[in-house]
Formats: sequence, structure tokens, C-alpha cells
Amino acid sequence: MKYIVTGGAGFIGSNIVKKLVARGDNVVVIDNLNTGKEQNLASVKDKIIFLKDDILNVDLLEQHTDALDGIFHQAALASVQDSFSKPEEYNNVNVNGTENILKLAKKNDFKVVYASSSSVYGNPEKIPISESDSKNPINPYAETKLKKEELAIKYSQMGVKVIGLRYFNVFGKGQSKEYAGVLKLFLEKIRDNSPPKINGDGKQFRDFVYVEDVADANIMSMDSDVSHEFFNVGTNTSITILDLAKTIIKSAGLNIEPTFGPALKGDVQKTIANIDLIREKIGWKPTVFLEEWINEIISMKKFDEI
Repeated sequence: MKYIVTGGAGFIGSNIVKKLVARGDNVVVIDNLNTGKEQNLASVKDKIIFLKDDILNVDLLEQHTDALDGIFHQAALASVQDSFSKPEEYNNVNVNGTENILKLAKKNDFKVVYASSSSVYGNPEKIPISESDSKNPINPYAETKLKKEELAIKYSQMGVKVIGLRYFNVFGKGQSKEYAGVLKLFLEKIRDNSPPKINGDGKQFRDFVYVEDVADANIMSMDSDVSHEFFNVGTNTSITILDLAKTIIKSAGLNIEPTFGPALKGDVQKTIANIDLIREKIGWKPTVFLEEWINEIISMKKFDEI
């Protein structure tokens, strides 16, 4: 099978690439290295085609869509805070870039599995959050994700096979601040024997999902007979940011307390995924949970893995 992975040198994309290569697929990676890193692909660099470019280059995309089975579309601008100062850039890359891919999927008949986000829900009316719940994005980044979903619906009605995965807080080796950023920042503080800093009161709670499980959700979605759907990708468990800080401190055996700073603009207060739909339709479920991963990182001093 032949696949393109946009953003394939990034945190999630590189995990998808490595899993595809491991099962013998032909993989083309397109990444402008804005946030992605070639070192994330070091173990498979001789087994893939790597193109340093971006998804706004339609001609490049089209050159590689002949006899293509699908695109895993991970490329995006993903910082909530940056999106407030760069809304037009975020719309161009996240929305227009996605439409470029969907147009080619319609023309050349391949499937698209792409990264959406739990941020489309905003502050939910109830938890856990189901896919059919109302969408109320509260920042420009989330607004671009909802616009992408509107495009997915539009093109699915034209016959394009497209699945959107609403990631909750993704964590794991090589994680970036754009995803489970608070976890990365907390662990870096603990590595330096410093207190973690919490933005806001720490009562916000999050559903953290492991990056390799997220990669599996992408591949299982691509392999499935499902032609169009939106799936939550989380764990149906949660932890408050304050409890996360305390868990990390306890695991490290330190006698310190977290510090507090101002709340972040556009920060959602609560996220917990209902994952019944993805479990039912493609058989996916999480396998690695946050606390056991934290304990391993700290006990084995694997801080290079954050």
C-alpha cells in the first residue's frame, strides 16, 4: 500500500510513519519542518521518501497521488496561543491546506484520515463528550478545526472517503508543547528539581491519550470499511492539572509544591472523551495510560523521552 503522511516528521505523524513502514507500506512524508524534526524519522529515513515542503504546494501533492491508497493528514499549525495573533495564517494552513488534500482525494479516489481536535467542542455542556455533542470552539485554532470538519462533510457528500479524528491530549516520547504541553513542561521542571507551574487554578481536567495509541487509531481508521465519520480519540479517563502536578511530584519523591500563574487565554476547562463509537466501529481502544507512563519516565529517569 502507498500512503502520504503530511506532517510526518512531527510528534504524531512520525509515529504513524514508523508503524506503516514496519508493516511494509510505501510511505511519502511531506513536512516543512516548522515544528517537525527529521530526527523523529531517523530509524526509517532510508525506507521512506521525505519531501521538505508544505500542504499549500498543490503541485507537489499531486505529483505523489498517483496510485495512492490514502493520506494521513497531520500537518497543521497547532498552538492555541499563537492562533490568536495569527488567525489568517492558521486559516490558510489548516483549512485551505486541508481542502487541497480533499480536492485531490476527490480527483484521484483515495481515502483521507486527518487530525481534528477535541477543541471543537469548546467547554462541553456534559461529560464525557460524545461525537454528536454541540461544537463551540473558543479560540481561532479550534475554529479552524471545525471548519475542516465542515469541509470533510462537504467532500464526503461528493463521495470522498474521509475520517476525522478528534484527538484529546496526546502524550508520549518526543511530545511537543502544542499537544500535551503541560505534561512536557511539568516533567522538565521535575527533571531540574523545580516546582511545576500551573496556569490558572489547576481545576481544569484533561483526558490524556498515548501517542502510539493515536497512531493506531489513524491506521485502523484507514484500514477500516468506514467511509466517513468523526471519532473521539481519548481514554474516557481524566485528571485535573493540579492532580497531575501532584502525581508527578509524588512519583519523583520531591518535597515541593506547584506554583500558580495566570490562566491561559482560550483554555478549555474540561475534556473527557466518550470512546464508544470508535471502539464499536473500528475496534480501537487505548492501551497505555498516563500514570503508568509517568512512573516509568521518572523511575527510569528517561527524561530524554519527553
